[in-house]
This record gives sequence, C-alpha cells and structure tokens, in this order.
Amino acid sequence: QVQLVESGGGLVQAGGSLRLSCAASGNIFSINAMNWSRQAPGKQRELVAHITTGGSTNYADSVKGRFTISRDNAKKTVYLQMNSLKPEDTAVYYCNIVAMPSPRERYYTYWGQGTQVTVSS
Repeated sequence: QVQLVESGGGLVQAGGSLRLSCAASGNIFSINAMNWSRQAPGKQRELVAHITTGGSTNYADSVKGRFTISRDNAKKTVYLQMNSLKPEDTAVYYCNIVAMPSPRERYYTYWGQGTQVTVSS
C-alpha cells in the first residue's frame, strides 16, 4: 500500500503565499515523476506543476513565475511553494506520484486526498 498525505492548504488573502507538502509512505521502491494538480468547482482537474527524478520542472502557464515545485527524494516528499496567490488559484490541490512498489513491478500512479486552497480577494 502507498499513501500520500498532503498538508499546507488553507485560506489566504490575494498576494499571499502558501506551501503545500505531500509525503509518500508505504511500499515504495522507486519514485519517478511527482506532480501537483488542482480542481476548481465546476472545472476539470488541471496539471499545475511537474518534477522529474532529476529535478526538471514544468508548469502550467497560469502559475509560471509564481509557483515552484520541488522534491526531497530522501523524504519521499514533494512541495509546492505558491506565491502571489490570486482568487483564481482557489481549488482543491492534489499531489500524485509515479512509483514502483517493488523491483518486480511496473510503475503505478498514486494520488493524495487533496487539500483545499482558498484565496480571498
């Protein structure tokens, strides 16, 4: 079993900052990509940020220059630093990882339960 526990969401005023964390635990042999996505009410889930094993990153255009994704491989944790937050950033944020439970298995995608981020104007 693989578990992802997210933390760091909350209510913040526009222009403020939040840092999300997502810690993976359980039967994990190797982690490949780690991602953050979000889903606002009435909208489809969208990929916000992506980081590879080697540390290469990609961001949605809407968050470039404001959000930073990072990872600590030893702690099996991925972070999302969110600065200059806007009301349109309000959503449930989900982390997901692509991980191999054991050397004899393939990679699977695992999702966290989501954490609410609300940005007031």
